[in-house]
Amino acid sequence: MPLDTGATLRSDIGKGRRANLRIERKRMARSQYQNGCLFIRGKRRKVWVARWREDVILADGSADRVMRSVVLGPVSEIAGRREARRLLDTHLNPVNQGQYRPEGTMLFSQFIADCFEPGVLPTLKYATREIYSLLLRKHLIPRFGGLRLRDISRVEVQQYLLEKLKQGFAWETTNHLRHLLSKVMGTAVNWDYLPNNPVRGVKMPERTLKRPHRFLTAEEVRQLIAASNEPLRTIIILATMTGLRIGEILALRWGRIDLLLGTLRVAETCYKGHFGSPKTRASRREVPLAPAVVRELKNLYSRSAEHSPDALVFARCQGVPLAADNLRKKALRTACKRAGLQRIDWHTLRHTHGTLLHSQGTPLKVAQAQLGHSHMATTLEIYTHASGSAQRDAVNLLEEQLFPNVPKLKSCGNVAEKESQLVQ
Repeated sequence: MPLDTGATLRSDIGKGRRANLRIERKRMARSQYQNGCLFIRGKRRKVWVARWREDVILADGSADRVMRSVVLGPVSEIAGRREARRLLDTHLNPVNQGQYRPEGTMLFSQFIADCFEPGVLPTLKYATREIYSLLLRKHLIPRFGGLRLRDISRVEVQQYLLEKLKQGFAWETTNHLRHLLSKVMGTAVNWDYLPNNPVRGVKMPERTLKRPHRFLTAEEVRQLIAASNEPLRTIIILATMTGLRIGEILALRWGRIDLLLGTLRVAETCYKGHFGSPKTRASRREVPLAPAVVRELKNLYSRSAEHSPDALVFARCQGVPLAADNLRKKALRTACKRAGLQRIDWHTLRHTHGTLLHSQGTPLKVAQAQLGHSHMATTLEIYTHASGSAQRDAVNLLEEQLFPNVPKLKSCGNVAEKESQLVQ
């Protein structure tokens, strides 16, 4: 009896279609109305348990459906099956109404290794990548690495940040952890591994400074300059007179300095030998140079072996940029010791520039432009400090207006005598 090749072909096609349909159903878990199920579990302490099916996203990005189980509460506190059903419906309503988005089952550590590090970190600046990698390795992965993305709650993140502050971590470091964790979880949301970002809404306590920011007086700056050798001496003068970040100074090239007009253009920064764009859009700026700074740069230019526009102003042999850490640990510490000053870092010179501008009455908007800040609040709250002498001058000026006939004291140590004169 001859075979019906047409029927065989139709049968094979039908089997293939059914197989593809099963694969497609598994890949795209079809939503359907559910009633779920209720049962009581336990012997001594009985509890109501609810179960229903829920769509999830597997580690490879595909969709699947799993059984979800939730303890609704003790039997003694839930008034019968009807109350338990009402509690179950609160979980099922978003699923049945199509408002539920599948959540990821991927571990936090796996998401970092497979998605965030290869897909997000390369898009960031080199300095940011270095800091993020350190924070992930030292802090976030040890704490959240073993948890699924969907299991990281807002309450858990809030408690984690408060614990860091109690352990003595600086407010700024803890805030960096919050920002990085929010970026990781936000990426998981954008890539459909999570329905929402659990870090959004987490609050940081009021900002407190672990130690006050250090700045130098004008006399201390002069002492430090006198105790410094080149190229540190010129770097200190440039940092104090312009407010540039150390990375911006080490990335300066002769082609961006106009010695005739007395200006320099900040268009690049350097971090651990890697060049990149400035920190923010406001950091791209043109800064005026005082005649004293122009004189020092001219002297440095005459001593430099390389005068091309692309040549670095401060460089080692073969045009390699100076290392900020080595320069700070060796040359700057030695200069501070010679000048009889406490150890400072590069940011101290930037704070000094902002404070000296503030003490001489420079408008805040001008100081903001000089320092390259995106927000005026940063200039006002962090980089301007009131010195003791400025406060004394302000009090004396107020006294001249209110008590012009009171004799002036030669020193500020006779406070008791002055107070007695005011009483008389």
